[in-house]
Amino acid sequence: MRITRLAATFGALTMALAVAACGGDDGDAGSSGGASGIVGKASGDKKLVIGVKADQPGLGLQTGSSYTGFDIEIGKIIAKGLGVEESGIEWKTTVSANREPYIQQGQVDLVVATYTINDERKKVVNFGGPYYIAGQDLLVPVDSTITGPEALAGKKVCSVSGSTPAKRIQTDYKDAQLQQFDSYSKCVTALAGGQVDAVTTDDIILAGYAAQEQYAGKFKVVGKPFSEEPYGIGLKKDDSEGCKKINEILTAAASDGSYKAAWDNTLGKSGTPAPELDTTKMTNCS
Repeated sequence: MRITRLAATFGALTMALAVAACGGDDGDAGSSGGASGIVGKASGDKKLVIGVKADQPGLGLQTGSSYTGFDIEIGKIIAKGLGVEESGIEWKTTVSANREPYIQQGQVDLVVATYTINDERKKVVNFGGPYYIAGQDLLVPVDSTITGPEALAGKKVCSVSGSTPAKRIQTDYKDAQLQQFDSYSKCVTALAGGQVDAVTTDDIILAGYAAQEQYAGKFKVVGKPFSEEPYGIGLKKDDSEGCKKINEILTAAASDGSYKAAWDNTLGKSGTPAPELDTTKMTNCS
C-alpha cells in the first residue's frame, strides 16, 4: 500500500513538472512563432537585436559604434511600430553568408541588410516586405555617355569577383570588358581614378556610393535597372504573426511619410528621388 501511494505521489509530481515546463515554453518571449515571436519579445523586453550591414554607404555603414543608412532607418521604423524605442535596439553586424544562421540561431531578431527575398531563402526564414525593389544598374561619371547596359560594348565595367552582377555581365553583355575586385569600394575608387568606365551592382548600393561626401557631384546612377531584387526583412521561419506585423508597419510608413523621410535622409542625398513603396507586393507571410 505504501509503495502504491509513493508511486502515485511521484506520478503526480512528474505530471505537474511537465505541465509547468510546457507553460514556461509558451511564455518564452525569446522563442519564435505566434505571440512569442518578435511581437511578443518587443512587447515584453522592449528590446530588439537587428542584423545590418556595416560596410555599405547610405544603407548600413558603421562608424565607431554608430550605424547609419537607409536600412538602419527602416529598422528604426519597424522597431517603433513594435513599441521599441531607438535606445532598445541593438545593432549587430551581419554579412551575406551569416544572415540565415543568425536568424535561425536567435542571434538576431530581424535582419535588415539588403536581403533579397528568394525561394531558396524562404525555405529557412520568413520575410516581411519588400521595402525596396532593387535592380542591377550602373554607376558612371556624371558626364558619361553610358545610358544603360546596351551601351557597354568596349567599356571597362567593374564588379565584385564571383558576384551575381559580375556573372550577369559575363553572360549577357560579353562585349563589355569586365574588371573584378574583391569589394565595390575598390571599384568605385577605380571609377574615380578613371581606370574603369562604370561600376555595376544593385542600384540602391550604387546610390549609396554616389551619396558619399567625397564623391558628391561626381557620379550618377544611370537609372536603367536590368534585374529585380526585392529587399525584405528576415525573421524566423515560423513567426508569421511578426511577419504580418512588419508588413502592417511598412504599409503605414508608406502613407505617413516616414518611409520617404528615411530615404531622403540617407540615399536621397545622392539626388535619387524616393521610390514609391508598392504595398501590393508584400509577402503573404506563409
